[in-house]
Amino acid sequence: MDSARIMRWKPLSTTILDDYPNRHSPTDSADEAIIDADIAKFFDTIEPLHLRTILQKRVNDGAILRLIGMWLHVGVLEEGKVVRSETGTPQGGVISPILANIFLHTVLDEWFEATVRPRMGGNCFLVRFADDFVMGTAIKTDAEKVFRVLPKRFERFGLKIHPEKSRLVQFSRPFGRKGKGPGTFAFLGFDHYWGKTLNGGWTIKRKTQGKRLRRFLSGIHEWCHKNRHLDIVEQYQTLKSKLRGHYQYYGVRGNFKMLEVAFEHTERVWKRWLSRRSSKHRLNWEQWMVRWQAICPLPKPRIVHAF
Repeated sequence: MDSARIMRWKPLSTTILDDYPNRHSPTDSADEAIIDADIAKFFDTIEPLHLRTILQKRVNDGAILRLIGMWLHVGVLEEGKVVRSETGTPQGGVISPILANIFLHTVLDEWFEATVRPRMGGNCFLVRFADDFVMGTAIKTDAEKVFRVLPKRFERFGLKIHPEKSRLVQFSRPFGRKGKGPGTFAFLGFDHYWGKTLNGGWTIKRKTQGKRLRRFLSGIHEWCHKNRHLDIVEQYQTLKSKLRGHYQYYGVRGNFKMLEVAFEHTERVWKRWLSRRSSKHRLNWEQWMVRWQAICPLPKPRIVHAF
């Protein structure tokens, strides 16, 4: 039933979010500074009163508004007990991502277009996906001004910018052909940094964020350990899906080395735990290559996205 209601609600929410051209992408221009901000406990701290006020300005259907009000008061089942919260959106609720996105559209996107952009002395951009966002400005002093007022803007709607996880990053294009870029920032699982092209020039590159890569590697190790006694073909199919999913997301140009790390780790860990299925018949690397790699070859790293 919830899914059917979501299908009715999504076209309206899409129309709301498409009203403003807020999804500007960073280019290879000499952006002086990046605002890398983090919203503290976003889904847990959305104020229902502010959310209802925003929705009432956009939605005229009273039935939908009442239904949303019911969703917001749905509790979460924890250890057999229903726990209800006065703030935030229901954890795991199908409506929560849509409501949160519309909420941030007013708090951040519209404010950026109507208030921030006209006051900037140079080019600027905002890129947001759900509650993750970065801002960039061509003039560092502009970024400093926005960085100072950003917490005040969010406090008006009951949200907080995390003081320790939010920072202003110097991100101007390096001069000359030597040295490294002045700073890096993380966004959507990638570290963004200035790197050299084949012609010796500078361009913005991306690689898998360190903590995301470590999470994937430890997940592979734990899965192989717990499931080492499953049928080998079944293990192979699962590991193949995990690697392909990893390549599908992180397979961007310039990130091949990080994909190789994921592949080599998966191959090595799988071999290690297969060899421990029996204490009498441990596999050395040559036996592994001959016996299993020929039958169940794991997918090799590949670049999926050319951008």
